[in-house]
Parts: sequence; structure tokens; C-alpha cells
Amino acid sequence: MRVLFITGEFPPMQGGVGDCTFETARALVALGVAARVLTATKARGGLASAVGVQPIIAHWGWSSWRVIARAVRTYEPDIVHIEYQTGAYQMHPAIDFLPRYLRAHVVTTFHDLRVPYLFPKAGRVREWVTRELARSSDATIATNAEDYATLARYSKVSALIPIGSNITTAPPANYDRAAWRAQLGVAENESLLCYFGFLNESKGGETLIRALAQMPNAKLLFIGGQVGASDPTNQAYRHQVTALIVALGLTPRVIWTDYTPPEIVTANLLAADVCALPYRDGASYRRGTLMAALAHGCAIVTTVASHQGLAVSQQLPQLEHETNCVLIPPDDPRALAQAIQRVLASPELRAKIGAGAHALAQHFTWDRIAQQHLEFYQQITKRE
Repeated sequence: MRVLFITGEFPPMQGGVGDCTFETARALVALGVAARVLTATKARGGLASAVGVQPIIAHWGWSSWRVIARAVRTYEPDIVHIEYQTGAYQMHPAIDFLPRYLRAHVVTTFHDLRVPYLFPKAGRVREWVTRELARSSDATIATNAEDYATLARYSKVSALIPIGSNITTAPPANYDRAAWRAQLGVAENESLLCYFGFLNESKGGETLIRALAQMPNAKLLFIGGQVGASDPTNQAYRHQVTALIVALGLTPRVIWTDYTPPEIVTANLLAADVCALPYRDGASYRRGTLMAALAHGCAIVTTVASHQGLAVSQQLPQLEHETNCVLIPPDDPRALAQAIQRVLASPELRAKIGAGAHALAQHFTWDRIAQQHLEFYQQITKRE
């Protein structure tokens, strides 16, 4: 089988959608699939791999259709697979109408159905073009139960296939946790919290900073790049968070790593006592940062929203309070601080939820995810 992936971002660009596309394509190649990726010119200079990469799209506007159609005619894929997240395509609607232009089987993975801010009252427009992409694709894939329930209303055929962790769990050679913490400037009598991923208004960075202010003997490690390559609103939000850190006098207790190789990310995740992920819209399997924390067996404190869809899905295992994480309401610094302090005070609870997180992550390995993709592709091509 031949698959052509279309993605607005791809390594070495920073972004979860690009990382997930790479991992999916690489795992499919291991199953005998011929996978190629069509992506942005900014992805030039990436590492060589078994996945063929064509970084030839300078802009994701209407002119990109001709470039994509030419690649489809040349490669003759069985499946054209669009990896969709609005920001990765420069907020341009051309990608939403692409399936009607192509003569090919089109499968679209919706990494995020949330409506981004474009301009006042643009929500209905963005929702409409997103529905258009779902309706015109031959099939759609959701990464989580919430989005799957929505897509099922518009799609011809839909599947629920999660993402995995794009960070391997191998730390640097001769890794020593105590020495690593000391190198970060964490004293023996201090606790270390970590936050992984880009700063985005949906991820609760300000809530975490206000919670840190209530824990005088703790430091906070921000792991990874701060804003990423796709969402233009992240830069403004980063300034809000850094201004709050200064205003609360927390600068000496906040550590930033910026973008680092995967083994350094692993070292930092393993060095932390608690991984705090206070998403404002609740924890979801669409979050690559959550998947990485699970894979590393972190003691996770995260949020559950009133509309949470994880518990109603019969197709995926659940996040369970005090089994594989600790769940709290979003936008509540006091509840976050209290939950973190309770986890810090109990080595038994930390060990229990860390082990539970690692066990849960075994349902989201890339070889399993690739097999689900392959079976879905075969289902689509047999419908002719």
C-alpha cells in the first residue's frame, strides 16, 4: 500500500502534529507500507529516515492545490492522509476544501476540533469549513472520544485512533537523577514540578504559576519549546505567563529548558516529582504532552472538565483518579496546589499513579497505532 501524508508541519519544525505524523509514517513503513510526506518548505533539513519527505509547500493557500495534485499524480497513492490542525496550515481554509479537488481516497485525522481565534465572530466560519473537510473526506480519524462523537455526525466513515508519545523513554547514557536535579539547581530539600509542552491559553499555564506561588519549597521546570511553529497566539500567551511569574516574584523558582533533543526531555521528565498538566478544557488523549507523561510513568496531576469524554468511550482505556493520575477541576490554582502537595507528601501515591500511567501508556504504542491505521486504510480502499 502507498500512503501520501499531507501535514502543515514536520520535523525539524516544532509541533505535535508533525511529530505524530512522523511516528505514524515510520511505524507504517515497518509494516510494509510505502509512506511519503508532503509538507512545508520550513521542514527542509530534517533527519534522513525510511519515510520519504517532500518539503515543497511554501504557503498553504489555494496555490498549494496544484502542487499537491501534481504530487498525487506522480506518486499514485492508495490513500492521501491529511493530518489536520488549523494552525499548522497558516489558518488558511484551502486545506479544508482540498478533498473535493483531489481524485484520490482522502482520509483526514482531526488532531483538534477546537475553534481557534481568527477575528471577531469567526467561530461559525471556522466551524463550517472544518465540517466541510469532514464531509468531503472519504473517512475521518479522531484521536479522542470527544472529537469522535462530533465527527461521527458529519463523516461518511470515522474511526477512533489515538496518538502516542513522540518522546522515547531513553535518557542520556549514565543518567543519574540526583545529579541531574542538582544540575538544574534543585536543592535536596526542594520538590520539582514539571510542565511539558508549548505555552498555550488552553493549557493552564497561569493556573500553574498561581499554584506554584502557594508552594514555597518547590521549583517548576518548563520542558520543551515555549511557543512552537504553528499557533501565532502562543507568543502573546507566553508573555502573559512570564509577566505573571515576575509579578508574583517567582523568577528564581522557574526553570526553562527551551527545545531540546528527546533524550534530554526524558531526563527532565524523570527528574521531576510531579508532572502538572492543568489543561483548561480537561485532559484529553489528543494531547501529545499527556501521552508523553504517561509513557514516562510520571506522577501526573491534571484536570477533568464537566464535558469530559474519556470516561464514556468504550474503545479506549480511561484516566482514573488516583489510579493513573490525580484529577482536579480546571482553572483552580488552590485545588491544583493542594493536589500536588498531597502527591508530594505520599511516596506511595506517587508510585501508584506513576505505575498506573506507565501501564495505561501501553495501549498507545506506535506499532499498535500503525496497525489500526493500516486496517482502516484497507477498509476504505475495499469500499470501491
